[in-house]
Amino acid sequence: MQDNTNTKILGLIGGMSWESSAEYYRLLNEGAKARLGGHHNARSLMLTVDFDEIEGLQHVGDWDSLAAKMAASARQLEAGGAGCVLLCTNTMHLVWPAIAGAITIPGLHIADPTGHAIRARGFERVALLGTRFTMEQDFYRGRLESQFGLKVSVPDAADREIVHRIIYDELCHGVIKPASRAELQRIIQIQRDLGAQCVILGCTEIMLLIRQPDSVLPVFDTTHLHVEAALDWALTA
Repeated sequence: MQDNTNTKILGLIGGMSWESSAEYYRLLNEGAKARLGGHHNARSLMLTVDFDEIEGLQHVGDWDSLAAKMAASARQLEAGGAGCVLLCTNTMHLVWPAIAGAITIPGLHIADPTGHAIRARGFERVALLGTRFTMEQDFYRGRLESQFGLKVSVPDAADREIVHRIIYDELCHGVIKPASRAELQRIIQIQRDLGAQCVILGCTEIMLLIRQPDSVLPVFDTTHLHVEAALDWALTA
């Protein structure tokens, strides 16, 4: 069994929402135990922000304030001994340049392990589900297209609003509704009919509602993929 005495410390910016941050913590520790055996955990620090404040700034479009808050959180993690930073949310990667520029340690961008996993499976045409910010702005789609050569599609405006509402009004509160699962299944079916070969769960809460058995398309869960990339980093000498 591998000894993890020198395992590197992961720094997590969490709380957006805490529902998915709890999944990060669970998956990291389950993954470390699966890889190392025994009573091993993933060595980590988590700084949890107050999502009520973050959500309010998102919806008024104050991304400059959000960038400053995320950068400050990353600096706190580095000062606390973290050797790498993960932002436990897709949407807030809109301000990733501010985070990367605020620290001297590496950061693991959530879109990168997703892009690598999709290319490894041979897919090119992908559907993206997430918050309205993630689906409509270029920070996420653009990275997948420019760095991984993917063709990214999103639902139409009405369905984007449905996905956004389910995330903020339900999943961020831990509310799981079969009717909402059916709505996302309908949207995924439409994307398949339009030519998508797979679907990205581009919000860390969507995995609470949709798993592979629920989808007619192959599912790429950004939460799980981000965690696996973090463990790869942490457990590599």
